Amino acid sequence: MTIRLRAHHLLCMLTFVGKGYSPAFVENYRQIARRLTAGEAIELVDGPDDICAPLLCGDAHCFGESVIERDRLAAAAVAKVTGRPVATGTVLMPDEILLDRLRAAFRGEAMRPACAGCEWSDLCSRVAAEGYPGVQVGRAPASGR
Repeated sequence: MTIRLRAHHLLCMLTFVGKGYSPAFVENYRQIARRLTAGEAIELVDGPDDICAPLLCGDAHCFGESVIERDRLAAAAVAKVTGRPVATGTVLMPDEILLDRLRAAFRGEAMRPACAGCEWSDLCSRVAAEGYPGVQVGRAPASGR
């Protein structure tokens, strides 16, 4: 199986500690985090993805221009860190090497322009600054233990 993620969720997964928009959203994200930690492949998609699923009834922000711009900026940042193109259809393996590289870049704020305007930015900044304690995707980097 493959987990379908939009580009900015490649950043969100780095700091997910069990907080979210609703209990249903958090439980869905926890299930996805377990799958990512087990090494299930990620396929990049445009627009709402597997993480967005619980939010898609009602007035979901998932379709907003600011979120689409966040995806564009995140794809560019991840491409710079990985040294390979990141676009719709790209498949990534969330192994320890990739997660450590992305977390190092995120902690150093190289990827943070994609987070501008996000309501979770302060939480993510705090998790990164503290060395990623309690993250649910993969494990915290050695320097964060």
